[in-house]
Amino acid sequence: MIPAAPPRLPQMPFPLRAKLPELLPWALVAVGFLAVYGPSLIDLMNGLWATEQHGHGPIVLAVSIWLMLRRWPQVRASEPAPAVGAGWAVAGIGLLLYVLGRSQDILIFEMGSMLWLVAGALLLFRGPAALKAMWFGLFFMLFMVPLPGAVVDALTQPMKIGVSYVAEQLMYSLGYPVSRSGVILQVGQYHLLVADACAGLQTLFVLEAMGLLYLNLVRHQSWVRNITVALFIVPVSFAANVIRVVVLSLITYHWGDDAGQGFLHGFAGMVLFVAALLLIMGVDSLSRLLVSARRARVA
Repeated sequence: MIPAAPPRLPQMPFPLRAKLPELLPWALVAVGFLAVYGPSLIDLMNGLWATEQHGHGPIVLAVSIWLMLRRWPQVRASEPAPAVGAGWAVAGIGLLLYVLGRSQDILIFEMGSMLWLVAGALLLFRGPAALKAMWFGLFFMLFMVPLPGAVVDALTQPMKIGVSYVAEQLMYSLGYPVSRSGVILQVGQYHLLVADACAGLQTLFVLEAMGLLYLNLVRHQSWVRNITVALFIVPVSFAANVIRVVVLSLITYHWGDDAGQGFLHGFAGMVLFVAALLLIMGVDSLSRLLVSARRARVA
């Protein structure tokens, strides 16, 4: 009797075997990040990120990861030049911030430490060139880091008053019966409180992030055009907040309080971001005309 040959184990494809030494360290880093930040992300998803003011957090995190993955081919193409000393120093700061933030419930340290740890891993495995390639993805992560409540409250109140004032003047010029007391608008028989979600600092941060993401994706060659659009992001964000408050006020005035606070309230939020995007594109088009006119005068 001829003994049966032992079954052959499936072989790993050659390209994957060739990449394994390169992928293994990053796989370990990914597992480590999931172990460290998994509980933090679960807490945020069940807490702060479930609120209207901070609901942009998971979206910002996903966009940041996408931005860094877009740059990964450029990182792979560069010659590895690990900066071990700088990498461990940056990673050490990140670990210290995480431990302090997690143990003392300081979210700005706990989530902000992620930027330091990602930067440290890039320096350790690839070097400064990789960190330079990934800089915008890391910078974009800043918009998901929750700010201290005292800072948000101090900066949000003047913004809400400003938005309320401009919304009141605009609706009054359109002939609507409107008056204002602080951040409370009275339109007809309805009283509307301009809340943090409508004109708060977090909303401004989300619109700032959207504007900077737009600039990063279009990648204009003209620095004048980029700077012009970047400077106008703040007033554009303010104008978009005014449009949202006006739209929500008109919805409430014409269709009642239930419509304003129900499904159409979410629709007003969509109006905010659409208006901001259109205004940013409008400013971008205007800056293109100005740059073209400037070049024509020089020529």
